[in-house]
Amino acid sequence: MNTVNFISIPGSIVPDQEILVFGDTRLTYAELNDLVARLSTVFKGLGLKQRDVVAVLDTNSHLYVASYYAAAKAGLTFLPLNYRAKEAELEYMINTASAKVLLVGDRYIDLVTRIHAKLDNVRCIAIGQGDGSMARLTDLIAKATPDEDEAEVEDEDVSVLMYTSGTTSLPKGVMLSFRDFTAYVTANVEMADGTERGTFLVCAPFYHIAGTTALMTNLWTGRKMIVMPQFEPRGWLELVGKEKVTHAFIVPTMMKQVLDDANFARTDFSSMTNLAYGGAPMPIAVIRRAIEAFPAKVGFVNAYGQTETTSSLTILGPDDHRISGTPAEVELKLRRLNSIGKPLPDVEIRVRDDDDKFLAAGQVGEIIIRTPRIMKGYAGRKDDAALPDGWRATGDLGWVDEEGYVFFAGRKDDMIIRGGENIAPAEIETVLMSHPAVDEAAVIGTPSVEWGQTVKAYVVLRPGQTASAKDIQEFCRTRLASFKRPEQIEFIDALPKNALGKILRKELHAREQADA
Repeated sequence: MNTVNFISIPGSIVPDQEILVFGDTRLTYAELNDLVARLSTVFKGLGLKQRDVVAVLDTNSHLYVASYYAAAKAGLTFLPLNYRAKEAELEYMINTASAKVLLVGDRYIDLVTRIHAKLDNVRCIAIGQGDGSMARLTDLIAKATPDEDEAEVEDEDVSVLMYTSGTTSLPKGVMLSFRDFTAYVTANVEMADGTERGTFLVCAPFYHIAGTTALMTNLWTGRKMIVMPQFEPRGWLELVGKEKVTHAFIVPTMMKQVLDDANFARTDFSSMTNLAYGGAPMPIAVIRRAIEAFPAKVGFVNAYGQTETTSSLTILGPDDHRISGTPAEVELKLRRLNSIGKPLPDVEIRVRDDDDKFLAAGQVGEIIIRTPRIMKGYAGRKDDAALPDGWRATGDLGWVDEEGYVFFAGRKDDMIIRGGENIAPAEIETVLMSHPAVDEAAVIGTPSVEWGQTVKAYVVLRPGQTASAKDIQEFCRTRLASFKRPEQIEFIDALPKNALGKILRKELHAREQADA
């Protein structure tokens, strides 16, 4: 199935339904389909042939959404670029993808001008107002006639080439096929039929899998999509009230900023029914605070997934976020609130040890998964995580309890080995962030002649709070086994993170090496 059908089929049923809002631009299905058809003509006029790559370097917009669907309509591969990537990373991604056309947002024109000589035969088009140095996409669209054709694509054709966030040394190009997105979208939401489906606020960047799947699931199901160029807490709160938002997705750092904003208490949340979060581990203190602060009718959903699996694998649903009942029930709910929920219907999850043996409930090992929507592969490199019989290693550590709830214990690569004992940083970080003076914490292993590695914690204190390293260590003494307690604590103003809130431990390790 060509994913352009995510808008063309609903558009044939409810053409006059308003479906996409960006600033002052408000588009119905009919208007969006017309824009996509003209943009498909533009792409073909630029010489792009089926399976060629068109890239975008910009923040979110209605033209970004239309560019994806136009690429699909023309049978092209779409490359959404991380606008926070370093110049060398952008050169690497654009060149290894063999992109033929690059759509450039206004704020990135200077950057692209600097690196243009290092790019391989890429034609640059301004997706915004431009500076006169390149053609403007809006001018090309205005002159184009609608493309009446729809490319016949193979299921395994690459629809989106999405590079990983760069928490490893070099980004990896994840090849997601038309089949992958069709399997994810049609299995998880019903197609639009004119019934009320609500309004979704998108603030995750479209270069991230959470943003990309949002622009597919919502338009397929007929849920009006409100697009923010970038997340900003005050703007997010204003849009929730103004647009009567019913659904939204945010990452943990965004959740905290929303709760901390002075306008939170003045925001009208009467329309909101569903608030999903994911992209990085959610501190238990933050989600408990959110549950108490938002209206009781708001259903929280924790979604865990990977780019390589076309988004979500597990879901912790609204019922698991309602902390009520007998003392025993409340204790159980609080324990499960630390989990990432249960697998979706099309997902199998097991936990294995280092000898590839499946582990019983409660035992920590590597999470492996099997689902029909695993990526086609990595562009230009082998997928070392592929396992026999359709299984795939996630690189994440965790365990599954007796009821099937999955618990995350950190990245396998982040495991600290001290004197032969395995230590998951996530366990220590959870304890550290339960200290009343601690806002955030990240734990890494540092080299040790005696123990191989020892535990070091980077700690960010809450505004106005004070605590010494000795205070933190004493707090950990009664809550962690002796070999897990941080032997070094360094206070830091902010933790290095990517756009979705994942801690960049490689930068903390680099900091350690620089200080050595």
